[in-house]
Amino acid sequence: MASKAPISIPASEPASKIPAPVQTEDEPPARDAPAYISQDEEADEEDSNHRARRSKRVQSRLLSQEHDAIRHVANLMAHDTTSIPDLVVNTQRKLSRGLGQANESLQVGEWAHEILFAGAIIDDETGKSLEYRDLMKLDKHRKLWSISLANEIGQLAQGIRDIKGTDTFFFIRKSEIPRDRRKDVTYGRIVVSYRPQKAEPNRTRLTVGGDRVNYPFETSTPTSDLPTIKILWNSVLSTPNAKFLTMDVANFYLGTPMARPEFMRLPINLIPQEIIDKYDLNSIVEDGWVFVRIVKGMYGLPQAGFLANELFSKRLEKAGYYQCQFTSGLWRHVWRPITFALVVDDFGIKVTGDTHTNHLLKTLRKDYEVTVDWKGELYVGIKLEWDYEKRTLDTHIPGFVPSALHKYQHKRPTKPQHAPANAAPIQYGAKVQKATKDTSPLISAERIRKIQEVVGTFAWYSRAVDPTMAAMMSSIASRQSRGTEDLEQEVKQFLDYCATHPNAGVRFVASDMILALHSDASYLSEPEAKSRAAGHFFLGKQNDEDFDNGAIMTLSKIIKHVMSSASEAETAAMFYNCKAASPLRVTLEEMGHAQPKTQVTTDNSAAQGLITKTMIPKAAKSYDMRFNFLKCREAQRQFDFVWRRGKNNRADYHSKRHPVKHYVEKRNNYVVDMPLLKQ
Repeated sequence: MASKAPISIPASEPASKIPAPVQTEDEPPARDAPAYISQDEEADEEDSNHRARRSKRVQSRLLSQEHDAIRHVANLMAHDTTSIPDLVVNTQRKLSRGLGQANESLQVGEWAHEILFAGAIIDDETGKSLEYRDLMKLDKHRKLWSISLANEIGQLAQGIRDIKGTDTFFFIRKSEIPRDRRKDVTYGRIVVSYRPQKAEPNRTRLTVGGDRVNYPFETSTPTSDLPTIKILWNSVLSTPNAKFLTMDVANFYLGTPMARPEFMRLPINLIPQEIIDKYDLNSIVEDGWVFVRIVKGMYGLPQAGFLANELFSKRLEKAGYYQCQFTSGLWRHVWRPITFALVVDDFGIKVTGDTHTNHLLKTLRKDYEVTVDWKGELYVGIKLEWDYEKRTLDTHIPGFVPSALHKYQHKRPTKPQHAPANAAPIQYGAKVQKATKDTSPLISAERIRKIQEVVGTFAWYSRAVDPTMAAMMSSIASRQSRGTEDLEQEVKQFLDYCATHPNAGVRFVASDMILALHSDASYLSEPEAKSRAAGHFFLGKQNDEDFDNGAIMTLSKIIKHVMSSASEAETAAMFYNCKAASPLRVTLEEMGHAQPKTQVTTDNSAAQGLITKTMIPKAAKSYDMRFNFLKCREAQRQFDFVWRRGKNNRADYHSKRHPVKHYVEKRNNYVVDMPLLKQ
């Protein structure tokens, strides 16, 4: 997520303390903790756990340099043009590289768009995914998509017809590949999609098979995640006169020079004939393959994002923009009231005043081709309906669910299905809660694959606009590798639920931008004696517990370890939720919203009492780590743990399976059902 080498940015204050535009040169900036790594951290340190010991003389000298830099930034704030102060940021920090975040980033960047699926066109009749080779077999598609691929290859090479080439790659003979690099030759993948909001709706992208590229240097690229984007939207609503707009940079990954070329081969039978004729590929084909040397950034290369982002950062730093230190993909200006989230090449921008918008636009257009949506109605595939007078925002993804159901050929149920899952049967008279186990017959690998596809399709949709699916998505995902008939029936009921509620949305309203969360757990509610932790995160108002707002994040996950009591499960849930809340607090601070102690609401008095020291723990060894983590954060005044009745706990919805009546009554507390678009 961060570059390997340190970079210089014009930031001498924390993002949360950046003041409003300065009127005079005499007014100094706030003298709070610097927004860059302090003296006790080495930018070039190989071991991040080690901190070099410095003498007082060295520390004094470095502190003096920092003060000089702060005065330099004050000058930058007073004058629009000046040189960039030499402040070093430690970019060696290790951020999460988990599969969950990687999967979310890929889906946001590749297929989180209206009625679209990655690398495929959905057949109108069968609902099957059609890739490029499938389209070439159909007469009604062959000519259209052949021209589309020719346009793509011509743009990447040296041009075709009136399309100017970018010299991203060159066609070569196999003998021109160095011997020590021949084992690194990778393949090309043709990705097709229909993008109605683009100038060229039938889009073909030639991407590199990145899994075969042996690149020995840094490749991770910072990008915003969904919670950061949702916090930014809330910040727009809660800031007087603020507006939201989006910008899209064309060919952001393309055109970045690479010091180390890569090599790729393409089957000549998939290359359009006009490309073969223009570049005389028949003269260099070998065993049915055509080879290319890639000299600039290209989609699919593992280093393409890093190189493009590194060059992008250097260009924007000259104009006073900098990337926040701890929140990936979040950018600010040293004095202008402008903040934006960056997801690949899409900018989601919060700004107060057109002058500052024009400054960013002018800066970007020096080096990139930029298109602007001044109304900010679509970002990362999510449709945004702004009402600046009422200070509300409705977010939804119209058409996504109907297209997914068409893809899986799932028919609308004859009766509405309002429950994503059936409630666990009540065992009357039972004194002990027994663990459940699925004993139904196993299903075939093909049927298991369909279940996995359903999870992959709806996992991002649930995180984006429909938190009511969170518990069911987690439950299915935890059992998808060992599919059974009962699980398959649960997936069918879930798809019936989706068909009944095909266009859910989340409504955000103006607030005081104070993070609040509700925590809950269900004891022994999952197979194999596992329990579930749930959390509902939202932005509220000071001293107003009844204030309701759309969720910026919903947590619903199975607790890894077997819990020995309900209070232990509740403590584990608070542990998971507070771990997730800590980076959200930092993001809010870096956006400029100071945070008091975050109120954590639980409905278990034992768990709350143990943490707040109103109860004395006994035999608590089984969950000492979680227990002491929460006590430590409470002592640091980061969280305030309070008890409220279970009926007022908003995380309860995501912690277990409920009766249909409960789902119907509580659904409107989390989502709004938006009208479907006319087809």
